[in-house]
Amino acid sequence: MMMIICTALALIAFAANSLLCRLALGGGLIDPISFTTVRLLSGTLVLFLVAHLVTEPKTTPTARGSWGSGLALFAYAAAFSLAYVSLTTGTGALILFGAVQITMISVALKSGDRVGATQWLGASIALGGLIYLMVPGIAAPDPLAAVLMGVAGIAWGVYSIRGKGAAAPIAMTAGNFRRSAPLVLVLMVGTVVFSFVHLQPAGILLALLSGMVTSGLGYVIWYTALNGLSTTQASVVQLLVPVVAALGGILFLAEPVSLRLIGASALILGGVALALVKRTPKPVGG
Repeated sequence: MMMIICTALALIAFAANSLLCRLALGGGLIDPISFTTVRLLSGTLVLFLVAHLVTEPKTTPTARGSWGSGLALFAYAAAFSLAYVSLTTGTGALILFGAVQITMISVALKSGDRVGATQWLGASIALGGLIYLMVPGIAAPDPLAAVLMGVAGIAWGVYSIRGKGAAAPIAMTAGNFRRSAPLVLVLMVGTVVFSFVHLQPAGILLALLSGMVTSGLGYVIWYTALNGLSTTQASVVQLLVPVVAALGGILFLAEPVSLRLIGASALILGGVALALVKRTPKPVGG
């Protein structure tokens, strides 16, 4: 039950993160590098405070974050923001989640995980539902933006995989954010030097919410959920994020409900449910 709750909360956080990013960048309230900088630095701050308030099991130093995970986090956040300057929501979502799927399932297969026929079918149905949902928003992507979003998807897949089995998710996430801070500051310096900075109070507020709540705390919850999911299952459940984001648009942005959304949601939910079915081990012998 705890795994289900954590997974649901993490997916809500991811969807909210997408909405906050689209509101900030789509509305021209902040430039993408400043958004990424505020997002990661504010996440670092709130996680530093939480890590000192919450006691977790003692772990090895490597369980308190790593430079590899910090680099993956930085690459995801920076590439995601830069890509969405030029991509439509539908095109970006397909590239992002397609890259996440390929990355995580490829690693699972390479690691010896056995993906059953039911899981393959579920993943295919869910991905088909995502394509059906996003078709009206698909446009020929800008090549550089498409590459950046692909990098974001690969980086997020790597970040998720590296977090599996985290005994102290708060400490690990805090350590990863802390290591991403100097990387994003270097990028920010370049933005200031070339006068690309554009900040409005509303854009800063959206970036703070993204960093402190939907990224910082959301990723802690995601690392907790990963302990109950296989790598393949973790890749597939993330296809629910566009559905949750669409529901958020209906609830908070007064966007209309469509038959396409209802049909696509049914396909994605059904596909994810199939992919989450645990295989029954075959009995040994006769």
